[in-house]
Amino acid sequence: MSGQSKWINIKRKKEKTDGQKAKVFTKLAREIAVAIKEGGSADPSSNSRLKDCIAKAKAANVPNDNIDRVIKKASGEGNADNYEALQYEGYGPSGIAVIVETLTDNRNRTAGEMRHYFDKYGGNLGQTGCVSFMFNKKGILVIEAEGLDEDQVMEDALEAGAADFAADEDVFEITTEPDDFSGVRDDLEAKGYSFVSAEVEMVPDVYSKIDDPELVVKMEKLLDMLEDNDDVQNVWHNWEQEEE
Repeated sequence: MSGQSKWINIKRKKEKTDGQKAKVFTKLAREIAVAIKEGGSADPSSNSRLKDCIAKAKAANVPNDNIDRVIKKASGEGNADNYEALQYEGYGPSGIAVIVETLTDNRNRTAGEMRHYFDKYGGNLGQTGCVSFMFNKKGILVIEAEGLDEDQVMEDALEAGAADFAADEDVFEITTEPDDFSGVRDDLEAKGYSFVSAEVEMVPDVYSKIDDPELVVKMEKLLDMLEDNDDVQNVWHNWEQEEE
């Protein structure tokens, strides 16, 4: 790896996705609705944010029919949902840096819940900017390696405009600059590739370990509580988790 997102973190997220498809779909539906509202169009060819949301939903194995229903509902007249994007930053147990991205229709409720989670599991919620300087936005595309030739995938990725390529365990991880993400993903899709994960992530500059088993448990519980919250869209952190 060369500083990119760790596959073990993506794998944990995917396993959680597989086990809680309904909740994940609800979060993605909210993200699609906001993309349509802010982009002013339900046509992904003219709304890049919506296009990215659809790709993210497909990577999470959301059926096309479900995606189409959400788009129709979100683009219909009288859709009164009014979500606000808010970012929370803080430290988990052992000083692990955590960024929480939310879409909420009640900022007081969400702020209270975020503060409660951090306090309960040995962390503390900080001010905006307290940890985000440790992260960089990167497009991350993860492809199952089985049956694929590493050199060919790397060549295709770099030709498409990827910034970096890495083979990690049973996957290939392709990194792009945020502005290049959609183009690289589209080029690789056109060549027949499908993705385990495909989204713009907040990637930490440095990862940290937790040595105390009790703090490991607390960090796991903090992440579970954050990810289970309906208002939370993404949780980014710099915890270097060990394989179980």
